[in-house]
Amino acid sequence: MCSAGMGLASIANAQSNDALLSDPAFDASLPPLSATAAPPVEATPDAAPAADPELTAPLPSMATFDTNPPPATDTADEKAPEVRYKLVIEGLKAIGLESEFRDLSALLSDGRDAANAAQVSARADEDVQLAERLMRSEGYYDAIASTTIDTLPNATNSLTVQLKATPGPRYSLGDIRITGAEPEPTGIAREALAIKTGDPIVAADIQSGEAKIALRLPEAGYPFVKVGQRDILLDERNHRGDYSLPVDAGPKSSFGSIRTDGDPVFTPDHLTVISRFDRGELYDSRQIDDLRQALIATSLLGTSAIEPVRTGQKAADGTEIVDVLVTQTKGPARQLAASAGYGTGEGIKLTGSWTHRNMFPPEGALTVEAVAGTLQQSLGTTFRRSNAGQRDRVFALGASVARQDFDAYNAQTLTLSGSLSRQSTPIFQKRWTWSVGGELIATRETPFEAATLDRDRNTYFIAAIPLQIGYDRSNSQLDPTKGFRLSARVSPEAQKRSGGGFDFYGRMLAEGSAYYPISDAITLAGRARVGSILGAARDDIAPSRRLYSGGGGSVRGFGYQQLGPKDIDDKPIGGRSLTEFALEARYRFGDYGIVPFFDAGRVGESSTPSIKNMRYGAGIGVRYYTNFGPFRIDVATPINRQPGESKLALYISIGQAF
Repeated sequence: MCSAGMGLASIANAQSNDALLSDPAFDASLPPLSATAAPPVEATPDAAPAADPELTAPLPSMATFDTNPPPATDTADEKAPEVRYKLVIEGLKAIGLESEFRDLSALLSDGRDAANAAQVSARADEDVQLAERLMRSEGYYDAIASTTIDTLPNATNSLTVQLKATPGPRYSLGDIRITGAEPEPTGIAREALAIKTGDPIVAADIQSGEAKIALRLPEAGYPFVKVGQRDILLDERNHRGDYSLPVDAGPKSSFGSIRTDGDPVFTPDHLTVISRFDRGELYDSRQIDDLRQALIATSLLGTSAIEPVRTGQKAADGTEIVDVLVTQTKGPARQLAASAGYGTGEGIKLTGSWTHRNMFPPEGALTVEAVAGTLQQSLGTTFRRSNAGQRDRVFALGASVARQDFDAYNAQTLTLSGSLSRQSTPIFQKRWTWSVGGELIATRETPFEAATLDRDRNTYFIAAIPLQIGYDRSNSQLDPTKGFRLSARVSPEAQKRSGGGFDFYGRMLAEGSAYYPISDAITLAGRARVGSILGAARDDIAPSRRLYSGGGGSVRGFGYQQLGPKDIDDKPIGGRSLTEFALEARYRFGDYGIVPFFDAGRVGESSTPSIKNMRYGAGIGVRYYTNFGPFRIDVATPINRQPGESKLALYISIGQAF
């Protein structure tokens, strides 16, 4: 109504104004517009401005200018003096947070000086917030921190920053509830959470427990679990906090089929061979992680992704069937590799290889390898099928020709070999390993004949069935620092010599090594090795099949194969028994290391290993640690050196000596 009344009044006023404007008497009283004229403007004569003599004067000649630059003057301001300060902390040590605070403190991170007092104050404000966050993370929700800073100038000409923390009472957990899931996943989640009523409310413990829920439930058959946002209701009266966490466990699931997507590197059938789970088994995310690692170990995939896919189908036990989708991206199948090494008595050795890792799918690799050295040369090819019908089983066939010219013998050898094995890989270091194989060898060699005191070339045809088993509890293949290893090798062999009959013998070798960390930087390592040949005399056995000692992987301080019986020309002739020991102290600092070592060994003519008349070598090595293993340089000398033995022996290689 008020709006309407105001509108009517406005209309009345407009009409009254129109009447006033149209009044003839009012119009007559006004003077006519034509009688009104503008006031006259007074005319002023034009006046020219006075001329400035300097503006009209001619410009000076360029020759009159001084072209020399003005003398340099030092205008640099002296650097403002920095403000020194010290930090005094109160209240954090008692609750175990002072060390962590010091690691993160803004006042301590950039030294103990600042450009000015304002910068000190800004850092102090950051540290107040840091101290309060740290205390709250440990359950001190009423915590208060403050800083005081003295003024300059003072007696010490430096500032003192005093940070005082008042933690207050520590809050503990009250009721703990997990909501939103069935009783079974709720129980699994509650166990994984690993907190209990009365525990202090520590942020790291709660976050860790929630992360374990997200890991544990998929391991127990719930691949689609979702952990919600926690809620902690604090009670200031009793300093307790009630904790609740919503969890959506999703359906309990079992493994279905394996599907593939992307590049067709592996078929579902081969992926089934590689995987360690069967259709119908309860879903376990650890099996998925294992499959992912196995695919990486093949080196045939650039990338791979594995995820569960719901099918909506129910299994007989009531679980939902979940397929496994493997998305593959093809990686490079070809590889070139090279390595180099040197050892006294072994000479320089360069090794190069070309590999096509999937020439014969699935995982049928062909490798061609060549060795060029001062004392040995070889060319060989190997076919290797990984995961051959079973996870981790390897089938291999090989052929090689080699020439060796060592002091112990020179030989031209042709070898055909085959094996079925279970070996460790760079990703999967297996506890148990084994190998069963066969070898056919034709070799022309120059053995030492004791009866004639001479070396005559002879031809040997050898058939061998090498068998090997290993047990590995060390923590690394190339650079172990703790644990131990055991291995044993047995090779029954039959030999036919040109101009002679058949010889049957067995070659046996056992080895053990142990690694003990004295500290984070020092590891004590030890090795023992014994070997024996039974069934034939030493001189009847081909020189390349006898036992030798000495070298970088044997007894350092001696040249390759130089320790043991020798002929009249002081050349090694090998033996039928072997005993070796080694001890190292591996000290590592950063990417470098120093390794003093002591080795011992003996080669005997009989088949019984012994420690009688052992020879010893000692030395020191340096290590450079790379991402694929330590680069090793060892220098050693024989103890109680005999005539003809080198004073020093040098070994260069990749990996530890054992």
